[in-house]
Amino acid sequence: MALQLYKKGQGYYVRLCSGIALGVIALMGGKWMWDMLSNARFPGIPEAVYVQAIGAVLLVGALAAVGWWLIGVRRRSVDFLIACEGEMKKVNWSTRREVMGSTWVVIMLTLFIALFCFVWDLVFNTFFQAINVLETGGAG
Repeated sequence: MALQLYKKGQGYYVRLCSGIALGVIALMGGKWMWDMLSNARFPGIPEAVYVQAIGAVLLVGALAAVGWWLIGVRRRSVDFLIACEGEMKKVNWSTRREVMGSTWVVIMLTLFIALFCFVWDLVFNTFFQAINVLETGGAG
């Protein structure tokens, strides 16, 4: 059957996270459609809220169907998601200690470079004021 989940049980977390992301996008699209149809008027429909609801539900439903097809049924995309999860399991993730150490190195290096540039800026500023290339700030 075409609606059966392809390779059920494989790539669970990648499919779950992809489904959650697609759900958020679908709900945001539904809200967008609701706002876009706020001023729509059709003959025979007394209030715009009916048009808004139908448009939002159709868009969310269409995105859900596309998501089911991409995440659950289409062989090529499902195989890709399963392969992604397999590769993510092979990654050597840094420990908290390594991340904290690297972060401190970056912060200290940034401060050193900022201080280095500040000192050389003062040196050049003083030098160019001494040879009268720059005017002093007191003139007014």
